[in-house]
Amino acid sequence: MENIFAQLLALLNETLASAIVIIAASMLLYNLTRNLRDRVARTSALLLGCVTFTYLCDVLVALDPSAGTYRSILRMQWIGIAFLPVSMIHLSDALLATTGLSSRGRRRRVIRILYLVSALFVLAAAFTDSLIIPTSINPEYFTGVYFSVQAGPLFAVYCIYFIIATIFAFVNVGRARQRCLTRDTRRRMGYLQFALLTPAIGIFPFSLLIGAGQEYSLLGLVLVNLANLVVILLLAFLSYPLSFFGSDVPDRVVKTDLLRFFLRGPMTGVLALATILYFTPATRILGIPVQGFLPFAVVAVVLLWQWFIALALPVLERRLVFTGEDQEQFVRLQELSERLLTREDYVQLLEATLASICEYLRVSTAFIVSLIEPEPEIIAGIGPLRPSTTSLKIEADALRELLNNAEEAQLIIWQSFWVTPLKGRLEGQSLPIGILAIQARAVMIDLSEDDQSELAKFVYRADQTLDDLMVQTEILAALEGLLPQMQLTAKAREQIEYLPPRTVQPALPMPEDEKVRSLFNEQIRAALRHYWGGPGLTNSRLLDLTIVRNAMNDHLDSPTTTLRALLVKAIELQRPVGERKLHSPEWTLYNILELRFIKGEKVKDVGQKLAMSDADLYRKQRLAIDAVADTLWEMENKVRLGGSDSATQENFLG
Repeated sequence: MENIFAQLLALLNETLASAIVIIAASMLLYNLTRNLRDRVARTSALLLGCVTFTYLCDVLVALDPSAGTYRSILRMQWIGIAFLPVSMIHLSDALLATTGLSSRGRRRRVIRILYLVSALFVLAAAFTDSLIIPTSINPEYFTGVYFSVQAGPLFAVYCIYFIIATIFAFVNVGRARQRCLTRDTRRRMGYLQFALLTPAIGIFPFSLLIGAGQEYSLLGLVLVNLANLVVILLLAFLSYPLSFFGSDVPDRVVKTDLLRFFLRGPMTGVLALATILYFTPATRILGIPVQGFLPFAVVAVVLLWQWFIALALPVLERRLVFTGEDQEQFVRLQELSERLLTREDYVQLLEATLASICEYLRVSTAFIVSLIEPEPEIIAGIGPLRPSTTSLKIEADALRELLNNAEEAQLIIWQSFWVTPLKGRLEGQSLPIGILAIQARAVMIDLSEDDQSELAKFVYRADQTLDDLMVQTEILAALEGLLPQMQLTAKAREQIEYLPPRTVQPALPMPEDEKVRSLFNEQIRAALRHYWGGPGLTNSRLLDLTIVRNAMNDHLDSPTTTLRALLVKAIELQRPVGERKLHSPEWTLYNILELRFIKGEKVKDVGQKLAMSDADLYRKQRLAIDAVADTLWEMENKVRLGGSDSATQENFLG
């Protein structure tokens, strides 16, 4: 009975060690993928790398290697064990630096010396018996020859080094915690202070203190498994606060991403591996050889686990991430995400409705004209007999007047079409938002009551779809102006969350940071899109620029008017010398800026004037906006270097 219990404990130990490898490696990849530029993420990667490597060696020795390989793995394992103390100190130093207490050189020099000391311990473990001595043993409950390690003369030195490094790292994180300004950041730093002890608990070679081979006794196996369980829990606990460092997204998004990553990544890997480990010792399962049964068992476990995640994840998110009012807002955001469609989706829905009308009335042409913009536009159509854009522009006012005088839900005759207005569903909507035109199959409208009833259903469907398209266009236009502000707010939180207040420094050029420049360009794009009104202009952080404030003080204009004038000035600076030409390459960027934003013309009309496709126009439009952004960026830096308001940059960046 004791032999069976020992075998089960050994198998459980192998499973837990493999789980630690999977979780630590997953956390390592997760942090590097998301926050590679963040110093905390990079230094935590060193710590997780030590944990991963050490436990990977534990897994390798469980695979019954040869005696020489076994001894080599035990020595190689000390790469992770030896570098663990300095990696803890390095991480604690990075955490302390996030609170504004950067190293003046002393801590950096100490860390470099400790890396050298760790390298010496690795060399001692790999090539001498001064630190560890691999010893063959015959455990009581296991057959075959196993290897363990005994402590060498230098092991006492390593223990002192390990204890001092752990205490130093713990104190450093405690100092960082005391310097945090907000309750949330202080709480997360407190989590890290104790979670940082996870590697120390899991990696320190306690077996060298209890004697060679004692880790294979019943008590030793129980203690090892308990320690592995604690390490798994603390690794998950450690990953939570580390995920917030260097992140420029809201806490809710970080929590949600982390929860989904753990369930779909490490947990899936652990379950698949556990299935392999626990089924492999059997010879037959349900009368099937284990080699044939095992692949299907692994696939079944993975599929069932993914099915469970799909069912449980919404519940877990509501319980762990969204609480109180957040839960109601989360439901609304989900509904908005599910209901929003692309413009192409709406066009396809309208074309499907028009095709049904053509099939029912036995005609070849039907189309829908949007009257939302000053100039009418055919947004969906079936058949070859549609009027030209020029014809629609000429008769736009007459057509609107004809529709306003017509009775609601009645067909009227216009040119060679039967036309009905699409009113929309918004309250107070009096003017039509569009028209539905059907090829006239006779000089007079000859629809029966059944035909009129069926046509009314199609008209109502088209009315709803066009109205939804109009509402979504307004939503997306508002978001296009507001999203850059939201991104800047997130970046501002990232910058101030851990840093104590500092005195205002003299004016400096705005930093050439890739993320800042990207946000600046997004602000310019939103302001140009909302040039004649909208949140992209009226709520823009560009209003805090020094050049805007100076120009506003000189001319006593409103901030919005001043920003609009500066945009025009920046656009005019893109104008080449000489007579304007629509199809000349050097005039392309200026023509796009002037036609699209100053005159507010549509993409199709600008594309026709400049003889380019929509895709080419969008690509060159991005280049044109970047050129305007570069111009305003240079203008701002020149003014700032001239001694203007030094707080402007901080206002713009949040």
